[in-house]
Amino acid sequence: MNLDSFIEEKVASAIESLYGAQVPQGAVQISATRKEFEGDVTLVTFPLLRISRKSPEATAEEIGAYLKANLPQVESYNVVKGFLNIKISPAYWCDVFGEIAAADDYGQAAPTGRTVMVEFSSPNTNKPLHLGHIRNNLLGWSVSRLLEAAGDKVIKVNLVNDRGIHICKSMYAWLKRGNGVTPESSGIKGDHLVGDYYVEFNNMLVEETDEALRAAGIDPAEATPEQKAEAQKNTECQKAAQSMLLKWEQGDAEVRELWAKMNGWVYDGFDTTYRNLGISFDKIYHESQTYLLGKSLVEEGLSKGIFYRREDGSVWCDLTGDGLDEKLLLRGDGTSVYMTQDLGTACRRHEEYGFDEMIYVVGNEQNYHFQVLKLILGKLGFDWADAIYHLSYGMVELPEGKMKSREGTVVDADDLIEKMYQTAKETSLESGKLEDMDQAEQDKLFMMLGLGALKYFIIKVDPRKTMLFDPRESIDFNGNTGPFIQYTHARIKSVLRKAAVQGMTAAVTSEALLPKEIELVKIMAGFPDKIKEAAAAHSPALVANYAYNLAKEFNQYYHDVSILKETDEKVRSQRLMLISTIARVLVKAMDILGIQLPERM
Repeated sequence: MNLDSFIEEKVASAIESLYGAQVPQGAVQISATRKEFEGDVTLVTFPLLRISRKSPEATAEEIGAYLKANLPQVESYNVVKGFLNIKISPAYWCDVFGEIAAADDYGQAAPTGRTVMVEFSSPNTNKPLHLGHIRNNLLGWSVSRLLEAAGDKVIKVNLVNDRGIHICKSMYAWLKRGNGVTPESSGIKGDHLVGDYYVEFNNMLVEETDEALRAAGIDPAEATPEQKAEAQKNTECQKAAQSMLLKWEQGDAEVRELWAKMNGWVYDGFDTTYRNLGISFDKIYHESQTYLLGKSLVEEGLSKGIFYRREDGSVWCDLTGDGLDEKLLLRGDGTSVYMTQDLGTACRRHEEYGFDEMIYVVGNEQNYHFQVLKLILGKLGFDWADAIYHLSYGMVELPEGKMKSREGTVVDADDLIEKMYQTAKETSLESGKLEDMDQAEQDKLFMMLGLGALKYFIIKVDPRKTMLFDPRESIDFNGNTGPFIQYTHARIKSVLRKAAVQGMTAAVTSEALLPKEIELVKIMAGFPDKIKEAAAAHSPALVANYAYNLAKEFNQYYHDVSILKETDEKVRSQRLMLISTIARVLVKAMDILGIQLPERM
């Protein structure tokens, strides 16, 4: 029972009865009552004055009196200028509680008929996943789960950037300095091994650039950015990597064989990280399989005059008429760029799934890229281009500053997961409450708490904001953290286990609810609307902070109200049902975020 919809309907009936007029759509404006006033919902009367032909205060008074006289659900009302504050009766909230408690999957919306594709992760196969990728993966996963809860059919996809100059850099460095090393021979996880050689290529580039500058009589420490860039172009390693990319696109067997071998190492490493994060995909696309389609689209656009070719053979799209600049689509040597394969991938996806919305979970440094992608697809005549939505999120920063992959100054995802496990272990063992758990149970709990802390700390921040990550702060058992909500759930389960041992049952008995209990019911009643709001905003942060608010309110209730020691059996049963229902709502909310809640801790 949605309170706002219920009141809107009854206010419309009141106006028709009082003033003999139909209410125009949108004229009944309902909102939550501000905390400084008494009431649950507030009606704004100003849009109704043309109908009532009376002052705001008189209109509010008449409507309030009518509702009080005709609706048992309305306990009282008060008028503040042109605002009618309506207080709902405890009996109404008791009925709402019964509906929530009886719902099998409370918060799950009915199917909308929409198909939404969500692309996230999108790693490069020249380095392991890092903290930035973790935010991407957790956002993508939770947005997918959120849209599913809102009733959409969701297809979770990953586009692996498995080709391009950056891949060739790792390959060239491995050939030159790897001495045939493999993950098996070194004991190094495959994606880490390849990432080491991406860093090594940068070292080679710096060395050769400095040599070229010295040969030109320039001190590397005093060289201008322009001088460094010019020197880099002529280095052996830079030319070799570019040549390797050209050979790859030409299908050179030797280059392709090395490419397949090193990418295979990386995929094995990625799979392990995804498993540890609890992430999976419905389909994985590879740029190497879509860039040719992108090229054909560029050639088609060229033949239709949508694009043009420059003297060096490169192909461009002129977007100056759209307030942007000119966009490169094919290099002069015929090799493709990111935009080329994104065009091909988008078309293939729409052919396969006919999505109603295509969400790209990509950092805000790519805002311009996706603006251009939509424009070009539209110019090519694809009417579904407007279905593209870029979920642009802020970067994750550390106290010591930004991360740089080519310099090897990143927080590795695998290392971070292990660190979160160890931090959770230390914090939990300090509590001294795990003596009755065997080692396997403890390890499972530590991983659950560590991942819960990591996921919640990242997801609770609005996706669009840059965030500062602090592992120690995230694991705190107090405040707005994942472990606080996990502990709240374990506390509820502990009470329910004790009740079961004593033969106590949980049931809705229609006993009068205390004010604190009504507040808890109100929060739970808002859960479906919160999911709808969060889905519309593509912001799982709204669900995260909802869960924290519910957990915080429960803990206040738990400290103030007796549950197991309550002597009235009906009251006790209803309180047990109330906390059991709270636990179910917390599980649903946190499941949307990809976070498990322990039965005990």
